[in-house]
Amino acid sequence: MGSNMAYDLASNDLLDLDLETQLEIHLTSNHYPPVPISMVAPCIDAIDAYYDEDYDRLIKLPEGVSWRGQNTSPAYALVDAHHLSAWLPEAE
Repeated sequence: MGSNMAYDLASNDLLDLDLETQLEIHLTSNHYPPVPISMVAPCIDAIDAYYDEDYDRLIKLPEGVSWRGQNTSPAYALVDAHHLSAWLPEAE
């Protein structure tokens, strides 16, 4: 598990999984405690922000989730906290 699994999921070589499913597996299997599935959409938004080179873009968080007391988080913080580097442009 861990980063190797994330890169395997992101490369999508073995399985034909959509991005949402890849991230669901990653967030629930590669983190302890597992990250709630409600974080899949914000993670996708953070990945999109990286593709747009807008690393500071504020991403809305699901209800009940906060970052430093706020209901938004910069894309870079989500990418770092959820280990999303396998899905970023520089990882291609």
